[in-house]
Amino acid sequence: MLELKVPRVYNIIRVKMGGSNRSHHPHRGSMQFWPRKRATRVLARVRNWVKKNDELKLLGFVGYKVGMTHASYKEQNNFSKLKGKERSTAVTVIECPPLKALSIRFYKNTNEGLKVVGEYFATKVDKEVKRKARVSKKQDVPTEFDDVRLLVYSQPKLTGTGKKTPDVLELGISGADAQAKLEFAKNLLDKEIKVSDIFHEGQLIDIHGVTKGKGFQGTVKRYGVKRRSHKSEKTIRGIGTLGSWTPKRVEYTVAQPGKMGFHQRTEYNKLCLKISDKHKEINQDGGFLHYGVIKNDYLLIKGSVTGSANRQVVLSEPMRKPIKFKENKPELTYISTRSKQGR
Repeated sequence: MLELKVPRVYNIIRVKMGGSNRSHHPHRGSMQFWPRKRATRVLARVRNWVKKNDELKLLGFVGYKVGMTHASYKEQNNFSKLKGKERSTAVTVIECPPLKALSIRFYKNTNEGLKVVGEYFATKVDKEVKRKARVSKKQDVPTEFDDVRLLVYSQPKLTGTGKKTPDVLELGISGADAQAKLEFAKNLLDKEIKVSDIFHEGQLIDIHGVTKGKGFQGTVKRYGVKRRSHKSEKTIRGIGTLGSWTPKRVEYTVAQPGKMGFHQRTEYNKLCLKISDKHKEINQDGGFLHYGVIKNDYLLIKGSVTGSANRQVVLSEPMRKPIKFKENKPELTYISTRSKQGR
């Protein structure tokens, strides 16, 4: 009698149904930023400035986040499918009152890095600066130095936020010759520095800021862990296990509850759509929520910007500018000034 051999397929079916082969899933929570440390101060710290030897100019500015609205412009990107067409996008408004120079700092290269070897202070300084920094009358100019940077302070008293204490920040200066940087910095003493002197429309800008503080949050909101089944013995909005029995410790990669937000972050290559001092074109009906009315120069940045309203942000020249990017002045066709109250 002829016997037919039938292949056994029930093992394959059991594997596909998840019986013995556990499906893989990505790690819950980004490990890109670690440790999740809260910022020590609200004003962001810029550790490195872009090296540009083609011209003498400041490499940064301090602004105050106002809020968001939406605008329409004609797409001019050659690599976009919408080139030449009108498109609408969300924009962030940043008010930029003029800066003033506090002092010139001289640096010397040593085996331990850059060290301050002298400082040249301005003769006229606002009285509000004494709340934030120590002002001296010394004019210490060393004979040998390798780099020159400018210490500036903002003027929040010119805005409608009610803040008077200025933000003090050290800005880098582009250029190859240290003596040329010194002469350029001396010309900025006792003068106001506008944002239009540093940036222009259509260029890319890096924005350094501190994110919103969320307080103590659970695992689901902090790391994006999925909610467990309703049949789980204990918690639903939590993880299933802290790890294996051995080694007898909890790994730092395990998602757990804790403080969330208020981290210093840098957003690269944000497109600047507009720089202007015409307040009627941007002020919303009744003013911006949690901010008020714009009274100084302002920037329109495409997309969102880290931080809450009234929070200071540091603008700088782009560190990772794409090679194919071509600067074109955007042609804005519409800016919404409708009030966001109740929305």
